[in-house]
Amino acid sequence: MDGNPLIIIIIGLAALVGLWMIFYFIPVGLWFSAQVSGVRISLIQLVLMRWRKVPPAVIVNNLIAATKAGLKITANDLETHYLAGGRVKSVVNALISAEKANMGLDIKTATAIDLAGRDVFEAVQMSVQPKVIDTPPVTAVAKDGIQLIAKARVTVRANIRRLVGGAGEETILARVGEGIVSSIGSAENHKIVLENPDSISKLVLDKGLDSGTAFEILSIDIADIDVGKNIGAVLQMDQANADKNIAQAKAEERRAMAVAYEQEMKAKAQEARARVIEAEAEIPKAIAEAFRNGNLGIMDYYRFENLKADTRMRESIATPQGKPKDPKDEDLTK
Repeated sequence: MDGNPLIIIIIGLAALVGLWMIFYFIPVGLWFSAQVSGVRISLIQLVLMRWRKVPPAVIVNNLIAATKAGLKITANDLETHYLAGGRVKSVVNALISAEKANMGLDIKTATAIDLAGRDVFEAVQMSVQPKVIDTPPVTAVAKDGIQLIAKARVTVRANIRRLVGGAGEETILARVGEGIVSSIGSAENHKIVLENPDSISKLVLDKGLDSGTAFEILSIDIADIDVGKNIGAVLQMDQANADKNIAQAKAEERRAMAVAYEQEMKAKAQEARARVIEAEAEIPKAIAEAFRNGNLGIMDYYRFENLKADTRMRESIATPQGKPKDPKDEDLTK
């Protein structure tokens, strides 16, 4: 039984599995690397990290790097930050860079910045080496109505103490753009701005635009200024067109009222003419009635006709040649 090859193979496999389990939960290699690097950490701590689902290699390797850089960081600090969802390697690299630059960044501040969602290592680099931010084209109009399009370069440095809760680059760009618009808008004419672009930088810097942000503005340089449209002339043209349209609308209204009044007068004249014609139709009846009653004789009728003929003759003499007669007069003489 002792010489059965199958049993020997099974025992060997079990031994290998057991040995693998031992070395998995007890990372002897990491412990030995820590010891020779001057990091004091026990095997029990490494085993407990496994049980807490914290990778010992991440903690030990970063702890070795921090110790070699002269930082006083404990394994418990790094393990706590890892369990909180932080980036251990980024924090350790940031602390090492800050230590080399004599910035005085501590582990508490670094972990707080990292947990706030900011890249603490990038922030340290930006604090040591300032960053240049190019603003998008900013359009503004001077007092003389000329449009100017300016581009600026903002040199900023990260403020480590204000990274937590401080505004980001978007706020800096928005404030700088607002300051450029205000500076150009306060200029008497666009030529002053073109001759002295540094005046914009001075006015914008004096406003303290980095207040409440995670950065410190070191300088604002105007990279380019282009002349745009004559906004004043465009506005005047638009106003003139608007005034013209209003005047045309009022004239059209008056014309419509005049046409309506003319139509009303024509209707009244036609109505009066109809009444005259109606009244004239009664004249022959009245003459016939006068003949029957003896109130009008034949001589009186002749004199009346002669009077009408004489009246028509006088009117023809008084009317200039070629002037049309009034239709109403023709109706009266019929």
